[in-house]
Amino acid sequence: MEDQIKIDTIDDYIGQFPPETQERLEVLRNTIRDAAPDAAEKISWRMPTFTLNGNLVHFAAHKNHIGLYPGPDAIEAFADKLTGFESSKGAIQLPNSKPLPLELVREIVMFRVSENKK
Repeated sequence: MEDQIKIDTIDDYIGQFPPETQERLEVLRNTIRDAAPDAAEKISWRMPTFTLNGNLVHFAAHKNHIGLYPGPDAIEAFADKLTGFESSKGAIQLPNSKPLPLELVREIVMFRVSENKK
């Protein structure tokens, strides 16, 4: 589906998905925006991206989850809170079958903001 639609904005990105996925993506986007109100939005690597003194976080919809990409330092810093999630060096999978962990997302984004301001 993505290859057929030109993706220039986060609205374009979100708009290509079914309504239930769009809703989850908007909630995630708003949570990130609230945690990093000075961050700019853009598309980078064909993913919604928030930047503030460099990349803060990316996110992307997948078949069974939303990927949140805060980078390896955030994954390491929040390892104890990520035990219920699949994660890798720089990514966290937020399963579509569970509510979004919005407070955890907020904490991770605020951590990334403080990292990028250093």
